[in-house]
Amino acid sequence: MSAIFANRVARRRSVTYIVLLATSLVLMTTSANPLVRDIQHGIAFGFKPFQQAIDGVARDVLSIGGAITEIDQLRVENETLRSENSQLRIDKLTTDELRRENDQLTSLLQLRRGMTFRTLPTAVIARESSEARRVITIDRGSNDGLQVGFVIVAAGGALAGRIVDVGPDFAHVVLISDTTSTVIGQLLSSAGTGRVVGQLGGALLMEDVDSTIQVPIGEEVFTAGIELGGGIRSPYPKGLLIGRVVDVKRDPNDVVQTVYLEPAADLDRLEFVLVITDYQGGITGPLGSVAPCLPTASGALPDADQPCGAATPRP
Repeated sequence: MSAIFANRVARRRSVTYIVLLATSLVLMTTSANPLVRDIQHGIAFGFKPFQQAIDGVARDVLSIGGAITEIDQLRVENETLRSENSQLRIDKLTTDELRRENDQLTSLLQLRRGMTFRTLPTAVIARESSEARRVITIDRGSNDGLQVGFVIVAAGGALAGRIVDVGPDFAHVVLISDTTSTVIGQLLSSAGTGRVVGQLGGALLMEDVDSTIQVPIGEEVFTAGIELGGGIRSPYPKGLLIGRVVDVKRDPNDVVQTVYLEPAADLDRLEFVLVITDYQGGITGPLGSVAPCLPTASGALPDADQPCGAATPRP
């Protein structure tokens, strides 16, 4: 039986081979016929528009796919660039802030080297929130040797204020723009003096200036640093820049005139200041009956920059 089955398979393969060979010979013979070639060309020409349309669709599909891929890549690159740009912007702001702080600290360092007084650099850590007061808090206190009455200066040697309260690691400073502050100022060219008081508008008032003195706009005003015999001297050292004249109010019927000053320091934007630690205002010799340098019971400084001393006499 197996031999019969094998013979049948062999015969089928032979027949299939002969049929395929005959078909190939027929196709080879007919393909050389001009009529057959014309028919082939005609069929190809007839289907050419369909082929072109199919090719166009395929190209469009490929183009759309490529465009989608490119859009995704561009989106990823755009997000990356946006992130890098944001980081660069943050880095620039940080660098600008560090540069600004460095410039301020460098200016204070130069001022510190040029001053004859010993000073301690401090940072402003808080401001009085009330519009009626001009008080700041610095990050040094009694642990650093600070005391009530110590004078505060800003960049350029500009007078900023005085310490009125001290804690272990902080101190409160009343600025010269506060309404409770009074400093005796002296005009640079004429040496005329007057009381410089703070006000809420920002400008300083220099009151009780002799009306016979000509006060030009732009004139600089410094601390007078009044000193009397017996070791009595002003709470403020002489020669600190207070501000510059921006306006003068004259009245022919008055014996005094009022001068308006622009503070030399930007008191509302102080960030770093120097504390003068070796200037003692008041009485350095035997004490007498003088106004105290300490704040009054209400927390305000004495209402005039006059020579002052400790409240309790020395035995």
